[in-house]
Amino acid sequence: MAVEKPAAGVRSLGGLNIMKLFASLGAHPAAMAYSMTTLGAGMMNNIFSFYYVKLFLNKYKISEGAFNQSQVVYMVWNAVNDPLFGYMQDNSRVRCCSQRRLSILYGAPFYALAFLLAWFPWREYAPGDWMSGVHLVVALCAFDGMLTFVLLAQCALFAEISGHHESRLRLIKYNQVASLIGSSSVLFCGLLSQNMDDFQAFQGFAVLVAVLACGCMIYTGLHSESRFDTKESAPGSPEINDQDSGQSALSFSSVTSMTLQILTNKDFQLFVVMNFFQVFMVAFCNNFTMIFVEHLIPPDVLPSLAKSFMYGAGFICPQLLVLSGHRLLHRLGYYKIILLTFYVEAGMAAAMLLLGPYHYYILAFFLTANMVLIQAAFSLFNLPLADIIDSDLQKHKRSSPLSSMVFGTNALFTKPAQSLAPIMVVSILNQFGYESLKEAGRVANPSDLEALHKTMFYLVCVVPMCVAALQVLIWKPFSIRNRHTVDTKYVDS
Repeated sequence: MAVEKPAAGVRSLGGLNIMKLFASLGAHPAAMAYSMTTLGAGMMNNIFSFYYVKLFLNKYKISEGAFNQSQVVYMVWNAVNDPLFGYMQDNSRVRCCSQRRLSILYGAPFYALAFLLAWFPWREYAPGDWMSGVHLVVALCAFDGMLTFVLLAQCALFAEISGHHESRLRLIKYNQVASLIGSSSVLFCGLLSQNMDDFQAFQGFAVLVAVLACGCMIYTGLHSESRFDTKESAPGSPEINDQDSGQSALSFSSVTSMTLQILTNKDFQLFVVMNFFQVFMVAFCNNFTMIFVEHLIPPDVLPSLAKSFMYGAGFICPQLLVLSGHRLLHRLGYYKIILLTFYVEAGMAAAMLLLGPYHYYILAFFLTANMVLIQAAFSLFNLPLADIIDSDLQKHKRSSPLSSMVFGTNALFTKPAQSLAPIMVVSILNQFGYESLKEAGRVANPSDLEALHKTMFYLVCVVPMCVAALQVLIWKPFSIRNRHTVDTKYVDS
């Protein structure tokens, strides 16, 4: 209860309401507040996903066994915590869990602290030090746990702020602007730390990012509202009597029934399988683009400064692409746009494979463009999930949507791909001498180095080509295709 009054006080600044001020400047208050969490999370997530693999492999010199064990633990925790938090947020009677904005408000400081765990070694690590493995497990699990708690609430807000397609497109637009600003953290981090060569500068920048991100997410926690926050019936349940609402909402049979209803939705099944491969590709690009570029493109062709801009473009351009295609998204709908990106990804990868590894500038463009397309398509995935939530709400006549449970169940099956990608790629690279090469530096047998580089090139081309082809086959039967052409069935309260 004490949270409500300070929130009202914070909104007042010199007698002016901040939300009204934004409205007078042409900004949409609800979309602005929603997107601030995207801004904060984007700054942290992009840096974490882009740098942590290289940090632990090359600087902390973690062994392959410890790295794989850490990823397995992370994979289990990553999959389990999403449905767990999803069920808790949809059914809890504790306001800091059941109200989306309060989950973000209270989770923000812990999320920022978890982000900092990876960048400060617990001691001076020797090659293969067991402590670096423990460090990686703790850093991954803590960061993902807080990421899930905060962003699951934000994902639920996406479906619950408005049921109108136009309003959701506005949220996507604001979200992309926030992502655009947040993704620049990789560019500035690379420039200030010389792509992590100046580790103290890297650590200082990470602390600054954590503070700024925490402030952004707190803003969302103070100013966002779900249209279902005021509803008193049991979340996600069909209409039930007040006297047994508390028990039925939290009963095992109730949660089992709701989960089965979600899992038997054919569109949900198709989306989850397609999304699994997309999560795999996002992790593949984020974790290994820097490593691939350093090995496949000589320094005299692409100096460190140019590589920093290249890495930054890989995170900034997806948002620019989505923003520039906003009208096209409105006209064609997300189904056709997502399908088109799969065709383009497969075509580009096949062309690069035919050209070979020695067209360095084309290879640099391909690596950047592939990263951009994968991230841009992934930015649209809240739209089909929100439509699946709406369909479930209408079909089962629920009093309020199972937003967090749908997002959490989706994550249960897709999040393991975040761990599978680094496990598979590191294992393949180490079979061709990557582990010994990273310790010995550039001094290596030329034939061994050639084999490693050839393997990297095939990974760069064959993996996106095969995955995109599979995604085309999986995504084609998805049936919720024309939501952009019809009026919403749900009225905002």
